[in-house]
Amino acid sequence: MKTSQSSIGSLAIVVLPLVMLGSCAERQPSSQPIIAKRAQMHMGTLVTVTAVAFDTQVGDRAVQAAFDEIKRLERLLSTWRSDSELSQVNAEAGRQSVSVSRETLELVVRSLDMAQLTRGGFNIALGPAIEAWSVTERQQIPDEQALERLKPLVDWTSIQIDKKLRTIYLPQKGMRIDIGGVGKGYAADRAVEVMKRAGAKGGVVALSGDIKAFGVLSERKGFPVGIRHPREEGTLIGIIDLHDEAVSTAGDYERFFERDGVRYHHILDPYTLQPARGCQSVTVIAKDGTIADGLDTGIFVLGPENGMALVERLPDVEAIIVDANGTLMVSSGLRDRLGVP
Repeated sequence: MKTSQSSIGSLAIVVLPLVMLGSCAERQPSSQPIIAKRAQMHMGTLVTVTAVAFDTQVGDRAVQAAFDEIKRLERLLSTWRSDSELSQVNAEAGRQSVSVSRETLELVVRSLDMAQLTRGGFNIALGPAIEAWSVTERQQIPDEQALERLKPLVDWTSIQIDKKLRTIYLPQKGMRIDIGGVGKGYAADRAVEVMKRAGAKGGVVALSGDIKAFGVLSERKGFPVGIRHPREEGTLIGIIDLHDEAVSTAGDYERFFERDGVRYHHILDPYTLQPARGCQSVTVIAKDGTIADGLDTGIFVLGPENGMALVERLPDVEAIIVDANGTLMVSSGLRDRLGVP
């Protein structure tokens, strides 16, 4: 049996060294930008924040503001915390609606919009099925009868939202919302906004494989990131300069185990509740980190042809798809931007 590496050791996207100069801000002449960078553990992963500013204190303040915002959102959204708002929503499934903050409601509403856009490929109600597989812990293969019993609990269309009262209700006991497939992108978006308000002129927020960049580095047109090869560790399939954009990758190599030559990974098809088989990896570049984070999973489930067709219809969204056979597909708006490692 083969298991995946830890989430920290298997990053799908690599922030290249150019945007990681120095471990902290150093005082320089005010006419020259300084780079402040720190890393902390949040949302179950390593979070790295890089700020570009013309003053050391501004850079440090922007970095700290980003971490403070991510920690605040984690308290609202993390299902690993029993006191979070989403955990309270899940605990009251089948009993009553729960009042939530503006941020929690916004993220759930946007998640349901992405579910609609991807024909259910992205599904925040998959929690019970993900627990049944428990890919990185028990590494068990649920039988068909067990998965069939779970299907009523993973129906995202039954989630009830009251925007006026700002409540969420899960109508069946045992239902569970899990925003793990979109929360990091949302946190990156929000962290970038507070960094801008703190005075940063540019920067990068990286939550594992979810990255949001804004502004530019001097002598660069954007912030370069490398896209990992899904089958060759340490190898990149391309380099992209981000221009006030976000990038996110979903891959079958991040959390998986193998049994009898078959790879069982954590990205489930919501219709079969089996691992989706059409892709090895999907990388999405978008203006919005929430969209990039949600669409990579939804497109992975849709498969390479339907997924790329969706990308080509959406404004300000591009994608790199590696299909099940290892064939590379690049959206039309990205072909001239994808650099060779």
